[in-house]
Amino acid sequence: MIKQYRYTILRRLSQLSILSFFIMGGVYGLKVLRGNYSSAKVFDVLTLSDPFAVLQNLVTGNIAGKPAVIGSLIVASFYAIAGGRVFCGWVCPMNLVTGLANSIRRALDITFSYSPEVNLRYRLLILALVLSAITKVAAFEWISPIGVLHRGLIFGIGYGWLLIASVVVFDAFLVRNGFCGHLCPLGAFYALIGRGNLIKPYYNHDKCTMCMKCLKACPEKQVLDMVGQKSSMVKSGQCIQCGRCAEVCNDNAITFKSRFS
Repeated sequence: MIKQYRYTILRRLSQLSILSFFIMGGVYGLKVLRGNYSSAKVFDVLTLSDPFAVLQNLVTGNIAGKPAVIGSLIVASFYAIAGGRVFCGWVCPMNLVTGLANSIRRALDITFSYSPEVNLRYRLLILALVLSAITKVAAFEWISPIGVLHRGLIFGIGYGWLLIASVVVFDAFLVRNGFCGHLCPLGAFYALIGRGNLIKPYYNHDKCTMCMKCLKACPEKQVLDMVGQKSSMVKSGQCIQCGRCAEVCNDNAITFKSRFS
């Protein structure tokens, strides 16, 4: 049982730990992590910044401070190596919300899922940058459910619960993995910068018995286009490195490997 959810357990521990440190930093002044998911200080020494937030700020015409620029380069470099959407699978608190929505889908045996346009999230990424340039405000940061959830847990969520609830309803009843998989421009940004990451899921065609459990479990099943075809690593940057494909594969046909091995 634990083996089947080994990566899921680790991901939830990672997400909850990071969120807890942010909350304790905001409420109790604990210095491990202070700030938010767009800009944070680690032990009040190292500044880490979301590169997409910094990019939005730059297109508004504002000049980003040196700590923010350096912090964004550190974060971008890390995700370029580890895989951009590691943020989505292992850090982002909205993954906990969308995980709840998926649990609702399974509990109610909901199979319907509308399929939005494939590149919608990339169009929304461009839209966020255009709106930032026009309005002179970092557009996605203003409405981001990630920020709403973080602020709500510290200061009280208020009407922000409507936004979070809408994500749950959208994912549970309309589109499976809808927000993270089709709408979030931050996920699209990290997919672009993390395409050349070092560690990726590897599919071994010779071990596969074609049970297709991996495709059913994967939140971004298009990245497993090699299943049933040929042995290959995942090439798409859209993979969130969640490990669900490896967890559910009883044939051990999917493992994590270095792209240079």
